[in-house]
Amino acid sequence: MFQPNQHDVRRFFCGAWRKQREAAPLTALETLAALWIAEHPEYDADLRDEPAALAADYSVDAGRTNPFLHLSMHLSISEQCSIDQPAGIRAAVEALAARLGSLHDAHHEAMECLGEMIWRSQRDGASPDGAAYVECVCRRASR
Repeated sequence: MFQPNQHDVRRFFCGAWRKQREAAPLTALETLAALWIAEHPEYDADLRDEPAALAADYSVDAGRTNPFLHLSMHLSISEQCSIDQPAGIRAAVEALAARLGSLHDAHHEAMECLGEMIWRSQRDGASPDGAAYVECVCRRASR
């Protein structure tokens, strides 16, 4: 299993964005990343300067949103939906997107659920609860 470190993730997103801007060939994953990056023009400066991105502190104490975490969550949710894992996530995100009228907004809502699942897993020292995650997204879709 590939387990990238923080710098690998940052290099990946910076590289994908550079290739997109230069109209260079992109892998399928880079293409997906570039599509999500395009939805977030506020991250352009962070992604254009790879050395600064590698050195940046996006800790909570720094008070800055971590664009790489945010974009990674978009990719995670996209991949989860593409393979419907955990089971039911595709339908839940699609229902949420239909209610909100935006896949992008649905991802942001789903991110809250994903983050909560990860936080609970870490707090409790337990495996992530995929069913609870899907249920959280379903609840948001039915509001």
